[in-house]
Amino acid sequence: SPSDDGDGSMSFDDFLDMLSVFSDAATLPIKSHYAFRIFDFDADGTLDRKDLEKLVNCLTGQGEESRLSHEDMEQLIQNILEESDIDKDGTINLSEFQHVVARSPDFASSFKIVL
Repeated sequence: SPSDDGDGSMSFDDFLDMLSVFSDAATLPIKSHYAFRIFDFDADGTLDRKDLEKLVNCLTGQGEESRLSHEDMEQLIQNILEESDIDKDGTINLSEFQHVVARSPDFASSFKIVL
């Protein structure tokens, strides 16, 4: 949660809350909620095609040699939506995201910080 003065800063307590999600003690719903917020680049409460494309580009790299072709990107996004978009509205909401994450046993262990 950003500060009230709108300068983009956060309090120390907010910082600790944010980092606590990376703890082994954090529950899967908490981890998936924070992951969803991170992946929702436009902060509109859904993962749409633009969010998914940006996420894939972040994971595969921004360079020309690692960027997926337009056709491959479209196919990957279509596959993600077919697997995750339960209500078939073309986006993934938090509930749908958490449903998919709950079926992925590796998610919780991969969403932690190594210090």
